[in-house]
Amino acid sequence: MEDPAVNFTLLLFVLLVLTGVFWIAEKLRFSRQRVDAAQAAVSALRRRRDELQQQGIRADDSLSDESIAATRERLLRQPWWLEWTAGLFPVIALVFVLRSFIAEPFKIPSGSMEPTLVPGDLILVNKFAYGLRLPLGHERITPGKAPQRGAVIVFRLPKDPSIDYIKRIVGLPGDTVSYENKQLVINGKPVAERAAGQWFDPSTMAYYQRYEESLEGVKHYILINPEAPPYVIGGPDNFPHRDACHYDAQGFVCKVPPGMYFVMGDNRDNSLDSRYWGFVPARNIVGRAFFVWMNFSGLKNIGPIH
Repeated sequence: MEDPAVNFTLLLFVLLVLTGVFWIAEKLRFSRQRVDAAQAAVSALRRRRDELQQQGIRADDSLSDESIAATRERLLRQPWWLEWTAGLFPVIALVFVLRSFIAEPFKIPSGSMEPTLVPGDLILVNKFAYGLRLPLGHERITPGKAPQRGAVIVFRLPKDPSIDYIKRIVGLPGDTVSYENKQLVINGKPVAERAAGQWFDPSTMAYYQRYEESLEGVKHYILINPEAPPYVIGGPDNFPHRDACHYDAQGFVCKVPPGMYFVMGDNRDNSLDSRYWGFVPARNIVGRAFFVWMNFSGLKNIGPIH
């Protein structure tokens, strides 16, 4: 999402392994040792009480049923270091499974997807829509469905996979995508759009024209600044398959290679996307963004992502 992401998955995996080792040791050894120690202590206390009773001596409160039960509970209780290791394993395992295979939370740091997503939005990303992948190796283990044009996806930036980005798919493998004079054209067909009022950007303190765009029936809003160039002055990077694209003063035309996707931000004139650093390999796709669950600066954006 246009900022380096801490490799939380790796950290979580390390914690999962460490706590898992203690959890197994707890089940197979430590808990049995505590049970044996508790049983031995209870038996010894009861024998002592019986001996005193046989001698006609009244046992003190330390040998009462309540005190013996309290001693048993104390000896069965996990020590603090097991509570913070084996005790946390089920929670860490649940978080790891949910985050790796079901849904992963992300935070939007920039305005490149405005007005669909705004800075501060906390979103959920579907991790199984396009097939389950290994959490660390990213190898696909289930087929899933192919990403569709118009979907908002999170992916690892091709030139630096340690960075997560979020953009909208506009070009599928084999598509010809052009963006000239602020008009998006896919396979020779202009993408339908209509004016939909003004949008105020608090970061620039300016208003921009908002349009409703439709990609394969997926309706969403985009921002266009007619005074901005079609891409940043200085041109694009020398990315893989750069020869599949042609750039001029009006914009660009790209032929999407097999196994690749062309993505753009909804804030068309304020987004570093495939125009600059190239195509997104299918392997880099993390998942589909589908829901904004919170933004502490305002609640109006909470809901499904279109």
